[in-house]
Amino acid sequence: MSSAAAETAEISGSNKRIALLIAILALMLAFSEIGGKQAENESLSKNIEASNLWAFFQAKTIRRADAILAAEAMTAHMAEAADPAAKAIMQKQIEAWRANAQRLETEPETNEGRRELMARAKAAETERDFSKHRNEKFEMASGVLQIAIVVSSASIITGIGLLAGGGVALGVLALGLMALAQFAPLALF
Repeated sequence: MSSAAAETAEISGSNKRIALLIAILALMLAFSEIGGKQAENESLSKNIEASNLWAFFQAKTIRRADAILAAEAMTAHMAEAADPAAKAIMQKQIEAWRANAQRLETEPETNEGRRELMARAKAAETERDFSKHRNEKFEMASGVLQIAIVVSSASIITGIGLLAGGGVALGVLALGLMALAQFAPLALF
């Protein structure tokens, strides 16, 4: 076998290994994109849930304020009433409005009082933020993998093996970012 044929066979074998590296990096990129899309969808879903819960909270707040104002207004009018039967009816209505205002403040049996709604909205916001951090890590991993694929591809064209090594190093970095996104999204940055 001539020296040129041996060199061509060596280059061909090297190119196959680099092509395999690129295929692995592309597969990792696909997984990173899938993970990022899932995290993004979860973040959007939790953001909508939090917005809906805050809107429900505000509606309960307005209804509660109306009940309190009505009770206070009737209390003021009750002092002017001379008829004891009318005062008794007014007192009963005032108590009903105050009970309604209390029910609107906290309703543990339905989990739909203002306090419970606030807690649920804050929990949804926390989950939203967690998903946003996951998405950011997956986005970074995807960017690093795209660079790794380009660098590895350049090693085929230039014949510089160090570029393929750089592609491997970037792939390992991206794998670390993907692991962080999946298991510890709040770690580091």
